[in-house]
Amino acid sequence: MARDVILREVGLRDGLQSVATFVATEAKLEWIRREAAAGVAEIEVTSYVPPKLLPQFVDAADVTAGALRVAGLTVAALVPNTRGAQRGLELGVHKINFVMSVSETHNIKNVRRSREASLADFRDMAALARAHARRPILCGGLATALGCSYEGAVPVDDVVRYAVALAEAGADELIIPDTVGYANPALVRRVFKAVLAEVGSLPVAAHFHDTRGTGLANLLAALDCGVRAFDASLGGLGGCPFAPGATGNIVMEDAAYMLESMGVNTGIDLNALLEVRQLLQAALPEATLYGGLARAGLPRGFTPAREALAA
Repeated sequence: MARDVILREVGLRDGLQSVATFVATEAKLEWIRREAAAGVAEIEVTSYVPPKLLPQFVDAADVTAGALRVAGLTVAALVPNTRGAQRGLELGVHKINFVMSVSETHNIKNVRRSREASLADFRDMAALARAHARRPILCGGLATALGCSYEGAVPVDDVVRYAVALAEAGADELIIPDTVGYANPALVRRVFKAVLAEVGSLPVAAHFHDTRGTGLANLLAALDCGVRAFDASLGGLGGCPFAPGATGNIVMEDAAYMLESMGVNTGIDLNALLEVRQLLQAALPEATLYGGLARAGLPRGFTPAREALAA
């Protein structure tokens, strides 16, 4: 299906990593299957980290294997280091999402190493991927690119420097996250324009949190810069453990509705997506789910973008 933008589900990783209740493997797989059927083309299904650090992902291998059986779905997983990437290669994941922080303090807190050590690890990771028979897409992520809860404002020059370094090391695409929800549309335009000017045709995606209510506005600012891939989570599930008071990612349902109502085709069936939300709430009855579309429903006479364009 031709789409104007790709909305990528990250709730199974970014959302569940902050949830104490273990979600059963089959419930995770049903979430994946149902959301893929609703038209979500890419899902970050897990993270390859030691279970003692994040017990929620003790079933990473089973979740990956089940997700890979969903026809047409791009299956992604987050990795913090070469060991995680090696596991992803062994399991056959389609996309490996590596993350380092532009903020030195955040990088040390998050992955217990310096930025330069993370960059060196990514170079090793890229070499491993290039040598693998089923080479996955390798995505380089720059956490705290739009602000850090330890260091505050992050210099745009630092973001650009590490974006270029990841590109030169072998990234197939980049992602710029507002990890702790500090961004505003003016800052988003400044950072994304600076990065896009330096990395040529390399795809650059965005990952916004809605901690201070600017998530969808930030999405529109990045869209205006030419970004066409965005992370979101069903019900806005998630939150950074190093961002006090943080809510989760931008709400998948609200982002899809906003774009569709603007005539931007996401390929997502909104009614089907809202039904998947009910499955998530049943699996996590104590979790707070966000979203205006779930509360108010679709407007009378609403027409999805693909139907409006065909009329």
